[in-house]
Amino acid sequence: MSTKPIKPIIKAAIPPDQITIGQKDTQPDAANYSGWIPGWMQDIRFQLAVIVLLATGLYCNTFKHTYALDDTAVIVRNEFVHQGLAGIPDILTKDVYFSYYNQLRSSDQLSGGRYRPLSVVTFAIEQQLFGPVPPGSTDSIVQYGLGYDMQAGYEKKFISEMQVRHIVNVLLYALLAMLCFYFMRSIVFKNQPLMAWLATIIFTIHPLHTEVVANVKSRDEIMSLLFIFLTFLFSFRYLESKKVWVLLMALISYFLAFLSKEYAITLLVLLPVSYYVINKETFLKSLINVLPYLGVALIYIMIRWHITGPRNELSDNDIQINPYAFATAGEKLASEISTSFNYIKLLFFPHPLSSDYSYNQIPYKSFGDLSVWISILAHISLAGGCIYFIIKRNILGFALAFYLVNLLMICNIIFDIGATMGERLIFHSSVGFAIVIAYLIVKGLERIPAASARVGALSGLMAVLIMLCGFKTISRNADWKNDETLFFQDINVSPNSFLVNVNVAAMLVNKSDFEQDKKVQAAELHRAVNIFTKVIGMQNNYVLGYMNRCVANYKLGNTDSMVADLNTVMKLYPIHPQLPEMYYRAGILYKDNKQYQQALTALNQSLKLNPGVADVKKAIDEVTKALEQPK
Repeated sequence: MSTKPIKPIIKAAIPPDQITIGQKDTQPDAANYSGWIPGWMQDIRFQLAVIVLLATGLYCNTFKHTYALDDTAVIVRNEFVHQGLAGIPDILTKDVYFSYYNQLRSSDQLSGGRYRPLSVVTFAIEQQLFGPVPPGSTDSIVQYGLGYDMQAGYEKKFISEMQVRHIVNVLLYALLAMLCFYFMRSIVFKNQPLMAWLATIIFTIHPLHTEVVANVKSRDEIMSLLFIFLTFLFSFRYLESKKVWVLLMALISYFLAFLSKEYAITLLVLLPVSYYVINKETFLKSLINVLPYLGVALIYIMIRWHITGPRNELSDNDIQINPYAFATAGEKLASEISTSFNYIKLLFFPHPLSSDYSYNQIPYKSFGDLSVWISILAHISLAGGCIYFIIKRNILGFALAFYLVNLLMICNIIFDIGATMGERLIFHSSVGFAIVIAYLIVKGLERIPAASARVGALSGLMAVLIMLCGFKTISRNADWKNDETLFFQDINVSPNSFLVNVNVAAMLVNKSDFEQDKKVQAAELHRAVNIFTKVIGMQNNYVLGYMNRCVANYKLGNTDSMVADLNTVMKLYPIHPQLPEMYYRAGILYKDNKQYQQALTALNQSLKLNPGVADVKKAIDEVTKALEQPK
């Protein structure tokens, strides 16, 4: 009896749409999707187009924005940026805030300094293309500042330049989203293209990223993550090819990540974790493979140590820079632990959003507060899950590690970051969040028996997510148009924030000059005085608060209150550059009111601080003659 030879089975014995979650993932997940995901949706070109469209579409309403928040210190008042290419040597060899603090005649006040020159170099390159500003030029924004109405020629030019910078930020974010997709598809979810696509979409549309994209200064966050992704990509490619040039590209990318922001140090943990979990390397080999990157980290640390300048010790008591200045050691730790849970809440429900969460918007906590223990329990659970899944070599272990290790960089428990929390600070950790959510979505969809129902559920879920996140992102972008729109909105969300109150009060003083209605003008100035009094009550050595309240009182004609603030500034910061000018103005007010003795005192103080000023001498002579006249 003859029989035909038996052919090997080359097709799956179980149809793809009948594979259940209980089975081991012995086959690439791409095969699982082929039975229920439409072909056009699996097309990588379509997926990439969606990602780029989302990244640019959600943020195109920032193209007409100007400057806000830290843009002032990093760009507007940075003389090295305005010098264009000529300023790059100083940018590379000085702290980010050197120019800003130098104008205030102060040393760097931020704990540990801020050596992240790469994004600032891009600002200088842009300035070279716009037209650099020569030092001492009458067009120098650094020298003359920006008026409230932005009508001067150099001001209009600067605003148009800032709009271009916003366009560059959005384009860089789109590039970052593309690299994120490549990172997800070729490393994290190598055999799970749907998860890779969903994770990238979730990352791209998350409203917490509005501060990073809509605030030009936060380009350092974008560039940091961009080079971190490149480091991963070249690193994994080197493990496959063993080509020296690939390793060199990985190390260069890693160094550029450091020059963008300090977060790159996390790769000394995340790289070996990824080798162990994703590439299935042994624990020892994973550690050995990371040694070249350790060398780059040490080089960066030595450069940083050499460049970052001494801190001004007065900053330890400045709640703008040390938000825990008034907290006990126990309150500080409890507050840091409790605040860390706020990031989890905002990742799941990003509303309301604020540019500032510092003192005293988030009150100090004690270990008697329930929120502290909820945070402890949540983070212990995350850490336990991270260890468990790493041991199991499950991708969730890498995702949780990505979230937690980056969180450790910004939660204040290990490193003092000079801020309570910030939306931009969770930017890197949100990659881990996106991986987890994408994984859970797909695994949940696999439980739906019918393929058509899976596609419908997936399409509906993503449509809802994109619409909700898109609405929040676009509306929040509008708040970031400039300082005024940002802070006048955020005082409703963060009414107790020291920083927000300070900026709203400053805006009221600035805009009062352009208010035609005298009653409205006076009301705005009185509101500003009240707000400055509020913030001085939070910190009684707040020099800028006294000086700005002095300006408001000057515009109101409250000369005695004005001089009282100036005398306080003299005690706290006798080299403040505005003191001579403001004492002179006070003297003129007294003179106009025929209060000659008070006028003489104020004018003499101005001359003492800045000898040889002709106008001051002339005013003193006039007041002296008035005093000599018989009554």
